[in-house]
Amino acid sequence: MKAYLRTRYGGPEVLHLGRVAKPTVKKGHLLVKTAANSANPADWHILRGTPVLARLAFGLITPKNKLLGADFAGTVEEVGEDAGQFQVGERVFGEDLKGGTFAEYAVVPATACAQMPEGSSFATMASMPVAGLTALQALITHGKLQSGESVLINGASGGVGHLAVQIAKAYGARVTGVCSEKNRDFVLSLGADAVIAYDEENIHGHPGKHDLVLDTHGNLFYRDFTRMGKRGVVIGFTNMKHLAVLMLRGALGKFPMTQFTAAANSPDLETLASLVEEGKISVHLEKTYSYRDIPKAIAYIEAMRTRGKVAMVWEEG
Repeated sequence: MKAYLRTRYGGPEVLHLGRVAKPTVKKGHLLVKTAANSANPADWHILRGTPVLARLAFGLITPKNKLLGADFAGTVEEVGEDAGQFQVGERVFGEDLKGGTFAEYAVVPATACAQMPEGSSFATMASMPVAGLTALQALITHGKLQSGESVLINGASGGVGHLAVQIAKAYGARVTGVCSEKNRDFVLSLGADAVIAYDEENIHGHPGKHDLVLDTHGNLFYRDFTRMGKRGVVIGFTNMKHLAVLMLRGALGKFPMTQFTAAANSPDLETLASLVEEGKISVHLEKTYSYRDIPKAIAYIEAMRTRGKVAMVWEEG
């Protein structure tokens, strides 16, 4: 089968389209014929082997797994033993941060998959797992957001941020989004009640107070969280030093703040699918690439100027 391979760490240029054996399904897993993928910051971090500490999991000198890719949507080709109620031919979406989904076929844990909503496209649902799970778990699992509360979302126009705005509104929150002035109308169209344009107002001096501050961009300081919020959740980071200082201050202080990596699980994916089916959230696809241009897609999002998501399609549907 066709798959994207890499034998060393580096930028998108180290990826090449090659051929490997079609994987064999195993216990608790599904064999999925891939229809679409999406690109995430995790892909370029894993591709480049950054931060370096991450290489303890992915390989110190060279990558343990030659195949990249987390997000996917496709059709179940084969169901492994003890893989739940999935059926051959079902359209599913999910993620596997261990890699291997930038390929024609992928073997993925059934516990990290869910059925696609009726009428949804492969490209949009492939763009949902990493970003959607991160947004949902940041707001609800870790942020404990309640109906009627207010939330500030820093990075509201990006992959995670644009879904976080919609999810927060679906759960009854008042949302203030932080983005550039050029993305103001986009973020308002997602349902945000107010927008702070960081290129017109210094977010590090914003006097507003919110129940929850959610930072997807990773440039807020500890003093920003304590000034603007009652509790905080950190997702992105600009560099390891910034994150380390932020979390150390959080550990030593009394302000309730959490940093996490989203955990893939079927119940949360099913929640996202229900929100899509009910018309409460949708993926904004800024660009859609052919699978042949997966390296270009990763390079595009690495510039960190993406509005919404970028998808890569193996087949239409």
